Amino acid sequence: MRTWVIISLVVLAWSSVVLAKKDETVEQLKARVDAAKPAERIELCLKIAERQLDAADKLYTSGKVDVARADIQEVVTYSEQARDTATSSGKKLKNAEISVRKMANRLRDMKHTLNFEDQGPVQEAIDHLERVRTDLLATMFGSSK
Repeated sequence: MRTWVIISLVVLAWSSVVLAKKDETVEQLKARVDAAKPAERIELCLKIAERQLDAADKLYTSGKVDVARADIQEVVTYSEQARDTATSSGKKLKNAEISVRKMANRLRDMKHTLNFEDQGPVQEAIDHLERVRTDLLATMFGSSK
């Protein structure tokens, strides 16, 4: 009986730590990026980019185009940081490429729901993310130059 109580307390404490990390705001994640080790920095940058993409999607839906554009720019910026760290450290290249590919696909889907005049910045972000993917793939498999 005693061991079950101890085990349940350990599981409860561990799950609360995991849930606390999930609830971090984008600003808290940004504050952790510079001090993080390379593998963690890659994950943080990708998480920030994904959350900013979620926010941009909601902002475009609610008609706040200017704020959404700023969030889209942060998606590109943090994807580039993830790429730079992944290529220099050689860590998490595959995870970074998969994440960037999913974000580019999601941006393509978003683009089709926008007015024509709002599609330009989103297309630029898609093109930029595709270049990030190309760089990651070239690092993973070597460029064929």
